[in-house]
Amino acid sequence: MASRRTTDGRVIYAIGDIHGRLDLLELMLARIAEDVKAEGANKRGQLIFLGDYVDRGPAARGVLDLLCSLQTGRGICFIKGNHEAALANFLQDAEFGRAWCAHGGSETVESYGLRAPAANAPASEWAELQKEFAACLPDAHRTFLEGLPVMAEAGDYVFVHAGLRPGVPLHRQKADDLLWIREDFLQDTRKLPKVVVHGHTPAPVPVWDGRRIGVDTGAYVSGILTAVRICDDDVRFLTATL
Repeated sequence: MASRRTTDGRVIYAIGDIHGRLDLLELMLARIAEDVKAEGANKRGQLIFLGDYVDRGPAARGVLDLLCSLQTGRGICFIKGNHEAALANFLQDAEFGRAWCAHGGSETVESYGLRAPAANAPASEWAELQKEFAACLPDAHRTFLEGLPVMAEAGDYVFVHAGLRPGVPLHRQKADDLLWIREDFLQDTRKLPKVVVHGHTPAPVPVWDGRRIGVDTGAYVSGILTAVRICDDDVRFLTATL
C-alpha cells in the first residue's frame, strides 16, 4: 500500500527550540548521528532546525558557533524563530532591548560577556549596550541570523517556527504568523495544506495529532531537547537530556 504522506525520499530530523542549551544540542546531534548510522545509506537525510537558538538558556553564543560550523554541510536548513527576530530588532532599535531582555535576551547578552542594564535604565544605557553587543557579534553570527528563512517544505510536510494561519495558503502566509502564532493555530481544527512541524509552544511531551507535530519541550527549563524523525508516514521522536 502506498504511503499517505511523503518526505520525497528523505529521512528528516527536525530539532525543536534550543534556547541556548549548547549541552543538549551537542547530545542531540550525537543521537541523530547514531540514528543515521543505524539507518544506513538507503535514504537521503536532512536536518532542519526550527528556530529559537538564542535567549533564555546560558550558551547562546556557543549554540550559534556550533550552528555556523554546520552550514557548510549539505542537507541542513535553519528556520528563523521569534527570538532571532527579536535579537535582530534590538540591533536596529536600542529601545527594543527592554522587551527583548525581559524575555530571555539578557542571557544572550551575558553569553557574549556583556550585561544588560536594568529595565528602567535610561535610553542612553540601552544605546550603549546595543553598540557593545553589535561590536561583540561575530560576522559569522550576523550573517547566519540575517539569512534565516521562515519556512521549509519537504513533500507533505512544512516546517516553520510557530505555526500557520489556518485558512491561508502557504504562499500567502505572513512572516509574523510563522514566527509568533499560537492559539489561533493550535486550537483550530481546519485541514491544513500540509502537516505542520513546529516549535515555539512548549509542552511536557511532543505533540503529533495528524495535523501538526510540535517538538518544543522547553529545553532551557526542562532539560529535555526534542527532535522528530520523519520518513514518509513514519514519525518518531528523539530526546536529549543530561
